[in-house]
Amino acid sequence: MDSLFSLFDPSSCSDCSSEGFSLDNVNNQNSLPPEPQLGNVEYKLKIVNPTKQRFEHLVTQLKWRLREGNGEAIYEIGVEDSGILTGLTKRDMNASLQTLQQMAIKLGATTTILRERMLDNGCSVAEVLVRKVPDDQNNIEIRVAVLGNADAGKSTLLGVLTQGSLDNGRGRARLNMFRHLHEIQSGRTSSISHEILGFNSQGQPVNYSSSELITAEEICDTSTKLVTFLDLAGHKKYIRTTIQGLSGYSPHHAMLVISSTAGAVGMAHEHLTIAVALNVPFFIVITKTDLVEPASTLQSLESFLKQVGSCRVPLVIKNLDDVITAGANQLTENVVPIFCVSSVNGEGLDLLFRFLHVLPPGISAKEKERLEQEMPEFHIDENFKTGDVGQILGGLLIKGVITEGTKMKVGPMKDGTFQTVAIKSIHRNRVPCRMVRAGQSAAICLDTNIPGLRNGMVLLSNEQAASSCLYFQASVSVLFHATAIYPGFQTTVHIGNIRQTAVVIGICASRCIHTNERDSILFKFKVHPEYVTVGQRLLFREGAAKGIGEVTQVFPLSVTP
Repeated sequence: MDSLFSLFDPSSCSDCSSEGFSLDNVNNQNSLPPEPQLGNVEYKLKIVNPTKQRFEHLVTQLKWRLREGNGEAIYEIGVEDSGILTGLTKRDMNASLQTLQQMAIKLGATTTILRERMLDNGCSVAEVLVRKVPDDQNNIEIRVAVLGNADAGKSTLLGVLTQGSLDNGRGRARLNMFRHLHEIQSGRTSSISHEILGFNSQGQPVNYSSSELITAEEICDTSTKLVTFLDLAGHKKYIRTTIQGLSGYSPHHAMLVISSTAGAVGMAHEHLTIAVALNVPFFIVITKTDLVEPASTLQSLESFLKQVGSCRVPLVIKNLDDVITAGANQLTENVVPIFCVSSVNGEGLDLLFRFLHVLPPGISAKEKERLEQEMPEFHIDENFKTGDVGQILGGLLIKGVITEGTKMKVGPMKDGTFQTVAIKSIHRNRVPCRMVRAGQSAAICLDTNIPGLRNGMVLLSNEQAASSCLYFQASVSVLFHATAIYPGFQTTVHIGNIRQTAVVIGICASRCIHTNERDSILFKFKVHPEYVTVGQRLLFREGAAKGIGEVTQVFPLSVTP
């Protein structure tokens, strides 16, 4: 998405040693790239006193741009279709902004001026965010995975963002993030926890400090945009849990947290490598700046970013202009925004809040609509029983729509079969709801207890055939192996929410495969069959060895009509 003043093209960077860029470098530019035909960005030179027919056309155009952006559109006012920054007088700019606001009101949308800039000719240009929650959603939701080394301050930062109160310097803010007693005692996250941060139509944060005794349900109801954080474990001991969170929950973005007191050490590089392998756009937050100036950490990040395998331009966020530029370029995967914050004195948190507010959704409305029309497929990441409620399944709906009372089948069991169940109730973000749509995470309560349930299973429609497999083939790239991978090699394979040991049965084109080589490999699950589909991304890891790939063929074990 090209955005106003985002005139630097990071993809043209041939020197990875660049110190990054700032808007100071582009102030003398007088044009943007031509207006994109697709996407949610619209250029308007001016929209002053349009006729009734013209106004209706503009409203229809805005509706289309909002649909392209899954509820968010960016309007560049004072910019010609060719991209030339012509600018408007103060009078024309005010009139154009008022017309845009009227267009938004007609659709039930809101407008927020992101930034305004004076040109050399004395005129101004403005960038405006138009946001409308889609009719079939309560809010626009984004999932952000939180990565980083142990003791980097991930849980503390999340506590400050979602609870709304600063830390006392001794970890008080993180206590609400922990789910288990041993996490509180050790201060280390060992499981995947979900936390929410909302933004209202004016862009103000909505969290647990917004009012006394505010609930998660009230945060969801009053927010037009909702950020769901997946707090992942940072210690090496829990790396498999972290990979499972990244691959199973399909986050739209990843936030890598690095402590200024320790720098980019430990598991930070491992986490970032996995995020890049899974094509998750990421940004970096340097914490604990109240203890140590982040200058040395910023210097080391340049080489750190090189090590992830591609040229990325670091952008240290210093002001609101940098925030908007970073948000506009987040999905291009060329710019890496870097925030310097303190959870104790609050330094830099306002810019981070603003960035989360403008962070673009990771899926287009057209793609979302296509997924919702397919048969439902719910990937189970957690299962447990609680009191008299019954069997609870937590996970992500990959395709389709699930409503209360729907009859579905769950599996595969150890023998590869599926069992019929009914959906008793649904919760999202700790709030009861009647429906869950593709791309949304939820907790689903079944009408009966099913023995033998495990993480990695799926819920499927009763109307579709369900097959499980022990054998599958994948096109694989080896990121690292000390020697070479031969048939008989055993490794932990992650496919979505599946995590199981698999054995390499055969390698297609050669006897073995080395680091940085690619080949087609036949795998066999070692313990029990799984539900795997062609096109799923695969990540395997065993010790220092790791690789990525894509499932190309599945050999069904059994079929349940």
